Amino acid sequence: MQGAPLALISELGIILLLFYLGLEFSLDRLLQAWHLVAKGGVIDLVVNGGLGFAVGVAMFGVSAEALIVAGIIYVSSSGIITRALFDFRRLADDETDLVLGVLVFEDIAIAVFLAIASALAVGQTVSAGMVTARTIIVVAFVAGFLVASRYLPKYINRLSPRIERERLVLVALALVVGSAALAHWVGLAAAIGALLAGILLSETEARDRIERHLFGLRDFAAAIFFFSFGLAIDMGAAAEIWQWVLVGVVVAVGGKLFAGYVAGRVSRFTRRQSVTVGASLVARGEFSLILAQIAALGVALDPTFRERITSFTGMLVLVTAFVGVILMRESRTLGRALFGSRRSAAPAVVNEEGPS
Repeated sequence: MQGAPLALISELGIILLLFYLGLEFSLDRLLQAWHLVAKGGVIDLVVNGGLGFAVGVAMFGVSAEALIVAGIIYVSSSGIITRALFDFRRLADDETDLVLGVLVFEDIAIAVFLAIASALAVGQTVSAGMVTARTIIVVAFVAGFLVASRYLPKYINRLSPRIERERLVLVALALVVGSAALAHWVGLAAAIGALLAGILLSETEARDRIERHLFGLRDFAAAIFFFSFGLAIDMGAAAEIWQWVLVGVVVAVGGKLFAGYVAGRVSRFTRRQSVTVGASLVARGEFSLILAQIAALGVALDPTFRERITSFTGMLVLVTAFVGVILMRESRTLGRALFGSRRSAAPAVVNEEGPS
C-alpha cells in the first residue's frame, strides 16, 4: 500500500491539475456551455452507466456488485484527461467545452453515487430521501461557488497588487486546498472544488501570476500522482481476471467513443470534432480506483468480488488510460480517416445559443 505522504502528494497533483483547468475556463465560458454539461453528461451517463450496469448484471446478476461495476466503468479520469488536454494543447478547442462539461457532470453524479455505493457495500438501506438530500447538497455547493465567482473577483483585484509573490502563492494554495477540502466535506470529489477555485480566479488580475508561480509544483505533484497510480495496479492477478478485463475494456472504450460522438453531434459539432470528444473521455482513473477500494472493504458484498475487484479495476484503468491517451493524441487523424478532409458541417462556435 502506498504511504500516506505519497498519497497526499498524489491527491495534490489531481487538485492542481483541475485548478489549472479551472483557470483556463472563465465563469462566462462555463455558463455559455451549460447546455453542453446537461446534454453531454446525460448521454454519457445513460450510455456508459447503462453499459457498465449490463456488464455487472452479466457477471453478478442484479446486485450491489453490478451497480459498483457500473460506476467503475462509467466515470472518466479527470486527472489523466486534464493532463492530456494541457499536453496536446486542446484547451482552446471548441469541443473541449463539451469534454469539460461531461467531466463536471460526472463529478457531480459520482458524488451521489459514492454515497450509494458506500451504503450498499456495508449492507445499509439506500432511501430516496438520502439520494435527494445528497443531490441537493452537491448542486447547492456548485451553484454557490459559481455565484461567488461572479462577485468576488473585483474584490480580489483590489487586494492582489499589494500581495508579494510568496504570499500570493500561499494564498492561492490555501484557496485551492480549502476549496478541495470543502468539496470533499459535502461529498464531492476534491478535484471539483479545485476546478471551481480555478474558475473563481480565472478572471482576476492575479491569474497569470498564480499560474506562472505554481507551474512547477503542479508538474511535480502530477508526476507523483501517475507514479502512485501505477503502484496501485496488481499485475499478478491478471491471469485470474483476464475475461473480466477484456469485456470491461471493450465496453469502456467503445462506450465512451460512442457516447462522446453522439453528444458531439447532438450539440452540433462536426463529425470529426465529435470523434475527438469521444476519444478524449476514454481514460478511467482515480474515481474508479476509489470505488474499487470501497468495494474491497464492503462486508456485505460477495467475497470473490471483493478479492478481485481491485485488480480488475487497476487493469481496466491501466489499459484505458494508455488507449485513451493514444486515441486522444490521434483523434484528428482518426477523424480525417473516417470522414475525409472535408468538414461535415460549419465550424462549431460556442455562444449563448450553443455550438452552431
